[in-house]
Amino acid sequence: MKIKSQLTNISGQVLDVIYYEDKDPNKDLGDKILSGAHGFCFYNGKLVIVYAENKKYWTLPGGAIEPGETYKQAVIREVQEETNMKVLHQELIGFQDIYEPNRTIRQTRSFCIVEPYGEFTGDPDGDITEIKLIDPKDLKQYIDWLKIGDRIMEKGIEMFKEYSAKNR
Repeated sequence: MKIKSQLTNISGQVLDVIYYEDKDPNKDLGDKILSGAHGFCFYNGKLVIVYAENKKYWTLPGGAIEPGETYKQAVIREVQEETNMKVLHQELIGFQDIYEPNRTIRQTRSFCIVEPYGEFTGDPDGDITEIKLIDPKDLKQYIDWLKIGDRIMEKGIEMFKEYSAKNR
């Protein structure tokens, strides 16, 4: 699957985006930079979202892939840092290439099953100030990633149902 879209970044630039499923994000990188990873994380049937006070928006847990880290390792680390939750299960949903003026960055989206280590007390970077567990169907009230986001959520819910059926 391939979806073409656009997004407007913080600087107001309109950027082309292409989303892919059923492809390895590490293949065909060329001059693209695998830079970010986010988790569609489910806990007890609810979707985990996080609030970035300094940016004034809700998003999914995730962030930059550090040097020497895989996208899977980045998801595990970012989910723990931003939610104080442990990733119990992770599968790739897909990835997107964002065509910035001077580079192309690639970001992954993973389906995750998580559980809390304990209460959320804060993100070590100070970016995330609140977490919330929501009904997945309410995601667009908090985050609207347009048609790519709609597809990622649809696929994430499918994966959650399949996982739940196998692990009853």
